[in-house]
Amino acid sequence: MTRFLLSHNLQVVSENLKGLNSADLAAGLVAHLPTDVHVQALSHPHWLVQVEAELLPIDLANAVLQAWRQLRCSAGAADDACQLLALGGRKDDQAASGALLQRSDWGVDVVETLNAAAFLQSINWELLKQGRAPDGVFELHG
Repeated sequence: MTRFLLSHNLQVVSENLKGLNSADLAAGLVAHLPTDVHVQALSHPHWLVQVEAELLPIDLANAVLQAWRQLRCSAGAADDACQLLALGGRKDDQAASGALLQRSDWGVDVVETLNAAAFLQSINWELLKQGRAPDGVFELHG
């Protein structure tokens, strides 16, 4: 079972790309993901939605990005309104007591930006990935 906790990083100012609350995001993902993917809205300041499925992390990330794009298009955004990124990291160490993100969970930041390369450079993504297990981090463009 792969478990993602999703956050949203909206870098685009647009009438058709508004911030998403956890309930709207969960409902939108449910509408566009396969029925065997479980989605739950969260009440957390950073993590908006939990997504679980019997899929490999990269396959679940692809499904989430595709559903996210469909959600935005169904709300009136043009398919090319932004570039989508899913930046994921697996929690490999012990979690703090009571933390939502537990060992072997994936924290996934979904980014909507006009320039993916510039965004990745601005957060120093290459340095952030260093020291992580190759199978414990992913960057997916969608």
